[in-house]
Amino acid sequence: MRVLSGDDVRRAVPMSAAIDVVEAAFARLSDGGAVVPLRTRLEAPEREGVSLFMPARIIGGASAALGIKVVSIFPQNARDHAEPTIYALVSLFDPETGRPLAVIDGTSLTALRTGAASGVATRHMARAEAHRLAIFGAGAQALPQILAVCAVRPIDIVWIVNRSRDRATRLATRLRSEGYLGDVMIASSAAQALAAADIVCTATSAPTPLFHDADLRPGTHINAVGSYKPTMAEVPGETVARARLIVDQRAAAWAEAGELVQARAAGLIDVGHVIGEIGEVVYGPLPGRTSADQITMFKSVGNAVQDLAVGTLALAHAEGRGLGVVVSL
Repeated sequence: MRVLSGDDVRRAVPMSAAIDVVEAAFARLSDGGAVVPLRTRLEAPEREGVSLFMPARIIGGASAALGIKVVSIFPQNARDHAEPTIYALVSLFDPETGRPLAVIDGTSLTALRTGAASGVATRHMARAEAHRLAIFGAGAQALPQILAVCAVRPIDIVWIVNRSRDRATRLATRLRSEGYLGDVMIASSAAQALAAADIVCTATSAPTPLFHDADLRPGTHINAVGSYKPTMAEVPGETVARARLIVDQRAAAWAEAGELVQARAAGLIDVGHVIGEIGEVVYGPLPGRTSADQITMFKSVGNAVQDLAVGTLALAHAEGRGLGVVVSL
């Protein structure tokens, strides 16, 4: 069994490759080629924490995979233990025999596959000429979101919107260190960034919307990936109601996506407002966009097929390059 660190994952899988395998995994999810139960939550209320258990199986062919992801989110860690808020592991098993194949750092894998999902959605839903990006948030998810969008659209301006200017500045520095040559602007307000943006990525833990619906430009595409439970909503209900809405998986989105749950509770949308899953856009006739001035929105709460797809690719590349540590059970 091979153990892969976060650095191993980053060295093994470039963003462009992650986008391609996540795209294929979404297609399998929507065409019935994957089994993904709703994730199980194990609460730790005395620590304000929760652990999420996400098994999945991709059936048949070269993409066959079997595994489980475990994510623990403990917000008090930074204050009480000087530790990260989120820990995660992905375990992969041989889909033919069940033999353990790998244990992979899930934090880096999550950032990579979440960015890749936005890359897939942007590829199929944003206007072809879109070239200005606004990113809300400057945490672990922000840089992969930017890199993924840049991989599929000719982005020459990135606007960073974040409560802490210091963190926004650090993100700008990291982006430039990745070789980005366009302009990087730190916005003084959400409205300033949205006045210029063709594409918006929200990657925060905000419980309430990050911007006003009226500030969006016609034709904007939104990737909303931060909120993961019904009490959180990064995007205004009015935006959800007028957007062409595509999700990663219908059942999971209606169970966990605060933007959808809250907009439905307010009477702004019903179940039929979800046009489809991104996998249906990838493999089928469902268009991601039907007009140039349409607001489009991809809502993702995360799906374990993403982790299986990128994790399996990381393992294959790691084996070929001798990355990670091989252990015997």
